[in-house]
Amino acid sequence: MYAVIKTGGKQYKVSEGDTLEIEKLSEEEGKEVLFDQVLLFDDGKDIKIGKPIVEGVAVKGKILEHGKGEKKVVFKYKPKKRFRQKKGHRQPYTKVEIKEISSK
Repeated sequence: MYAVIKTGGKQYKVSEGDTLEIEKLSEEEGKEVLFDQVLLFDDGKDIKIGKPIVEGVAVKGKILEHGKGEKKVVFKYKPKKRFRQKKGHRQPYTKVEIKEISSK
């Protein structure tokens, strides 16, 4: 059984017991979170495809931790102009464990 959910402007294929890093959520660590934007649901017998969302299906997860990803370096350079600019960015994320995929 698996589902495709949409959160943070991205789509993720999830199954029960999976751990994934998604865009940062505002809830605290240890809280339950409900993903109700399910785009596709497969229970092994039949597949439900949403137009755009599957009605009656929800995915429950638990927030494990918040953190920052690896540093990405952005370096701009223009030849013959003495222009160099170095910046770094660390994207915040939330680690979520998928507990249950439920359909009504």
